[in-house]
Amino acid sequence: MFKKSFIPILFLFLILLLFPFNSEAQKLLIPMDFSQKDHLKAYGVAYWCLRQGYTVEWLLNYRSGSFIADYREEIADRCRLQGVTFENINLASAGSIYQEIEENNMEVVLLEKAPAIAVYVPPTKEPWDDAVRLALAYAEIPYKTLWDVEVLKGELEKYDWLHLHHEDFTGQYGKFYANFRNELWYREEQRICKETARSLGFDKVSEEKKTVARVIKDYVARGGFLFAVCSAPETIDIALSAEKVDIVPREFDGDPPDVDCQNKLDYSRTFAFTDFTLSLNPMEYRHSDIDTQPDRLFWGIDARNDYFTLFDFSAKLDPVPSMLVQNHVNVVAGFMGQTTAFRKSLLKKYVTILAEVEGVDEVRYIHGNFGRGTFTFLSGHDPEDYEHRVGDPPTDLNLHKNSPGYRLILNNILFPAAKKKERKT
Repeated sequence: MFKKSFIPILFLFLILLLFPFNSEAQKLLIPMDFSQKDHLKAYGVAYWCLRQGYTVEWLLNYRSGSFIADYREEIADRCRLQGVTFENINLASAGSIYQEIEENNMEVVLLEKAPAIAVYVPPTKEPWDDAVRLALAYAEIPYKTLWDVEVLKGELEKYDWLHLHHEDFTGQYGKFYANFRNELWYREEQRICKETARSLGFDKVSEEKKTVARVIKDYVARGGFLFAVCSAPETIDIALSAEKVDIVPREFDGDPPDVDCQNKLDYSRTFAFTDFTLSLNPMEYRHSDIDTQPDRLFWGIDARNDYFTLFDFSAKLDPVPSMLVQNHVNVVAGFMGQTTAFRKSLLKKYVTILAEVEGVDEVRYIHGNFGRGTFTFLSGHDPEDYEHRVGDPPTDLNLHKNSPGYRLILNNILFPAAKKKERKT
């Protein structure tokens, strides 16, 4: 499934015995603990190395998930250019690091190839309206954008990794009807969605979005990596469960939903969630009870005490979830979104919880296998903008170079590089 980089300790000691006085740098270490000046650009350097054809070792749980590569002056220059902290490591120091990893809850995973990255986004959306695109741009990691036309043409097959942000796969335009139905931007979004659906041969946006959701699901089943944030995880599962039933109120598509739509949902078709209850009220800013947002008021969670805890996995036994939670802190400040948090009691049994809010029915970060691929869902909108509102200015990541929340996003960018597989068509 992925390759572990293993250098036998005995072999390293033999090298040291043969060359005991060679103190020249042989390895370049990029620390990811509190000594790192720019955690986010460090991921960009690791990705850049892969694009140059160099392999990188990801040292899980060693100094908060550090990276190590063979020393090359051009890698050192890249670090200097990006303001990324690095250390020159000789063979003696490298041997000590590998030995420490071997003897503790740590692991070495080899990153081999830069994944081809796609972001699913409407053509009208600005880059700053998506935390993942902000992270990619700041770390200087290249990506391509696509939307419904490209997805239905089969262009997902060009990419290893797909990101979804606050897309509404139910065809209800984000459930913004109550507050924004007369706003120009909302009406323009409706117009574009309807024109796109008609151009693709669909009478309703909701039916077109269901088809897109099925294509994405099939992409994952064949080996794709899916990373979804904000409302996309909730709405894609709702759309998949409602494949054969109308759940959309008249205000969005011109006719009422099926009166028995709740009982006709097929939870076996979803990625992560089951037994959820839909919100059929067009005036309610909510899709279902997957999102815990209304209950958080009763739980007493607000900006002053909103935190979630990352799980501590065994790097040797559970390297995949370990990769996804590498961080220099284990408690991360929470942040709101169209889907602020996921209800723990509605998760399917096979879903791995990566982060939860202790003491309540809430998780923030989950992962699972689906077919030959994987999905990872992160709730909330922007890790450094607690209550991001429509029209708010973009987050300047130059002010958040060490953001733990944005590190979770970038863990997902490198995760596919640790897996080498061929996708079946």
